[in-house]
Amino acid sequence: MAKELPNMNVVFVGHVDAGKSTTVGRLMFDGGAVSEQEMAKLKEEAAKHGKQGFEFAYIMDNIKEERERGVTIDLAYKKLMTQKYQITIIDAPGHRDFVKNMITGASQADSAFLVIAAPSGVQPQTTEHLWLLRTMGVSAVAVAVNKMDEVEYSEEKFNAVKEDVTKLLKQVGYNPEEVPFLAISGLQGDNVVNKSDKMAWYKGPTVKEQFDLFPAPERPVDLPMRMPVQDVYEITGIGTVPVGKIETGVMKQGHKVIVLPGRSGKGIEGEIKTIEAHHETLPEAEAGDNVGVNIRGVGKKDIARGDVICDAEKPAKIVDEFVAQVAVIAHPSVLAKGYTPVFHVHTAQVPCQFVELIEKTSPDGTKQENPDFLKNGDLAKVRIKPMGNLVLETQADNPHMARFAIRDAGATVAAGVCVELTEKK
Repeated sequence: MAKELPNMNVVFVGHVDAGKSTTVGRLMFDGGAVSEQEMAKLKEEAAKHGKQGFEFAYIMDNIKEERERGVTIDLAYKKLMTQKYQITIIDAPGHRDFVKNMITGASQADSAFLVIAAPSGVQPQTTEHLWLLRTMGVSAVAVAVNKMDEVEYSEEKFNAVKEDVTKLLKQVGYNPEEVPFLAISGLQGDNVVNKSDKMAWYKGPTVKEQFDLFPAPERPVDLPMRMPVQDVYEITGIGTVPVGKIETGVMKQGHKVIVLPGRSGKGIEGEIKTIEAHHETLPEAEAGDNVGVNIRGVGKKDIARGDVICDAEKPAKIVDEFVAQVAVIAHPSVLAKGYTPVFHVHTAQVPCQFVELIEKTSPDGTKQENPDFLKNGDLAKVRIKPMGNLVLETQADNPHMARFAIRDAGATVAAGVCVELTEKK
């Protein structure tokens, strides 16, 4: 089989009413991934629920439903072909309580669209979304200023939003010169797939063209194989099928693997029997691919979301404690020794305790050894102890398995990377 176009995972993030799902739906429909008949059906369904105009959003939601019922092991929510890539779109929910799903979404993304509604502009969550993308290592970002139809396609309004977002980009550490701004309307279809005739002043790309302007994702195939588990399905005739994105390395049929920490907490050994992506069985898959696998010797009770399937020869480590570089993004007060929030690492969620604050750098650049507490804007080096089994690697060994976000009471308070670790004996 000829090697198809490289896969690129693109996450759409933004505030809850920014119109992400509608934009993605429009992309699918105008891009030919959804037929007229399917669209007519969704339109009827939307009208039936009193939600006229929501038919495009339903394209994505339909797939979510389908996934919840477990009828497909297609982790790719939808595939879209462009000239250069096959795009897997991850539609990250914008509600606050969905941020944790967004974290796992962002940790799988190669590039991102930040969708902002022109009428409402920057929202409190916009900064949080940018911090998350930055910390999760998504370096290629484009900003889609949506709902231009609601501001009469005004160039002034577009520029005002652009100015506000540019300030945030600088603050978070993105170079605004490298971040394209698109003027679009998901609902009307302006500059999504088709160029708009309503904004003569706009000379930039459409959303579809922007995909091909993103740099090709680097595929860390030379690192040891790691696949964090996103979900585990039971498929009739196949058995237990963990699905997820291979973060690094190459996975082959017959590959000896170990599932860490697994039910035992010490790892469960097995062998890759089959690999499947988009309903096709593959002899091998590599970093960046979203796959479902069946592992000989590993059953339903052995494996769960948050486990990592590793190369048995070179497994990742279950950590006793680790030192991390952490950025405090949005803590309501201050953060001190003994603080035990939930860490979101790849697809795992584990409570971890801050056992030592080694040093901090304040936003103004002053450094302090052994500070008493950390507050918003501080960058700090801290020692952390997981209160459960956590699989993690250092930035130097495998940056793809070193990043995490820290959440507390429904909000992302900090994000960071592991720089050194002690293995659990």
